[in-house]
Amino acid sequence: MKMKLSFRLLLFIVATPLASRADTFSFDNAKAGELPPEWVGGVTGSGSAQWSVVPDDSAPSKPQVLKQSGQGTFLWCVLKDVTFTDGAVEVQFKPMAGQEDQAAGVVWRFQDGDNYYVCRANALEDNVRLYHVVKGRRTQLHSVDVKVAANQWHALRVEFAGPLFKVLFNGLPLFAAVDRTFANAGKVGVWTKADSVTEFDDFWFGR
Repeated sequence: MKMKLSFRLLLFIVATPLASRADTFSFDNAKAGELPPEWVGGVTGSGSAQWSVVPDDSAPSKPQVLKQSGQGTFLWCVLKDVTFTDGAVEVQFKPMAGQEDQAAGVVWRFQDGDNYYVCRANALEDNVRLYHVVKGRRTQLHSVDVKVAANQWHALRVEFAGPLFKVLFNGLPLFAAVDRTFANAGKVGVWTKADSVTEFDDFWFGR
């Protein structure tokens, strides 16, 4: 069984999913100072999210980005009307500040604010980790140490098919993992933690 699972993971690592539908949100046409109407934000646990579109001349696609500057346990922002099971999500992010955390992540198969998958990078810890959140409780599934420089733009991508997940950081494969907690379709979006001040740009999804 272990050899069979390893072979499936190897196939998943080298294969690239073919997206029948894909879209990118650059936030450039959104109204500054507000959360775009296609998105909804919230908090897992306690705290208050502050998601808004702001200008940033350093953005991968100028002139605007999505910024989170509130504080809470886990802060998420997902697309209201995009729901699917298998595919990929990717985002450009810049960790800017935070004493407790400087985190940025992507979420998928988001059932609600207490149940979803998240993969996040952290500039204070220099690692990328994969979790599932069940009934508001986060459980780590995998972790890899990698340099995540603050105040620089990075790319985080997760490809998912059934229970198999492939994580790429700045375009390079980082790790693969298996988990069967959430098999149903769910929403996709972005995520931060604690007092992280983080900017996001060019959120992409394919399915």
